[in-house]
Amino acid sequence: MHRCRLVVAVFAALLTIGAARAQTIGFAQVGTESDWRTAFSADMKAEAERRGIHLLFSNADNDAGRQLQAVRGFIAAHVDAIVIAPVVVTGWTETLQAAKAANIPVFIADRAVDADPGLFVARIAADFNLEGRLAGAWLAQATRGNCGIVELRGSEGAEPTIQRHKGFLAIVSQFPNMRILKSVGGDFTSEGGQRAMSLVIQETDGLKNVCAVWSHNDNMLLGAIKAMHEAGLHPGRDQLTVSVDGVPGIFRAMLAGDANMSVELKSDIGKYIFDVVQKYLAGKRDFPKWVLIPSDLHTPADAAAMLSRRGF
Repeated sequence: MHRCRLVVAVFAALLTIGAARAQTIGFAQVGTESDWRTAFSADMKAEAERRGIHLLFSNADNDAGRQLQAVRGFIAAHVDAIVIAPVVVTGWTETLQAAKAANIPVFIADRAVDADPGLFVARIAADFNLEGRLAGAWLAQATRGNCGIVELRGSEGAEPTIQRHKGFLAIVSQFPNMRILKSVGGDFTSEGGQRAMSLVIQETDGLKNVCAVWSHNDNMLLGAIKAMHEAGLHPGRDQLTVSVDGVPGIFRAMLAGDANMSVELKSDIGKYIFDVVQKYLAGKRDFPKWVLIPSDLHTPADAAAMLSRRGF
């Protein structure tokens, strides 16, 4: 009898130990280039903690080589799964092949890679091309298809930069009197947007013949707005200002009359990502290659409500 009880107790203890083992997931993040990126990282960490996931977090600081090394480190550590928000689209095949050889599933988050889709389980992300098209359509309607535009591009080679530009251009190119007059890089940062806009203001005699500024993210636009104010301009009135992300700063700019529209790229997407990862680890296999996260368009009409919703 005592021996039977001992066997039962040991078996129960083993079950408890097995149940208590946390899943270890490596997350290779792009960096901290924007308020949106910082909020995304914070959400991933909080969601992992809520689910009891042991999250190995790596910040690449927008260095593609550094990010590849981090993913190689996750593979060497034999993590249960790897989530990658890639700095750039290209150069991933060899590393993803190594993960596949180690039987470690990979999930692409937020951005995209141009590797064989068979090397990763799924991409969980918004539609960047749609974001560009939404911005272009809003601007076309607001200007009745008559507008000279300054474009602030994100980091070169990044999927949001590529697709937001393509989507926006697909809409405005349908209107003979809408065209991009200047397209300059701002690296997705406020400093980059301010620096780029200062140069454009000089080159265009104070944004002469420019009716709108289209930015690939809010932080660049916020920097551009600062440069415009310093030059004595009135952003949001003299020139319409449109962008993507939906960070708190852009809603404040809307309430101040400096910004006109932003397409929200949701930053609280840890729940979407970890739902896919954990279901896969539990045995589910029928995922689409692209798990789409919805995007919303916001204007000054709902800026106060958006700030209130986020607790600001």
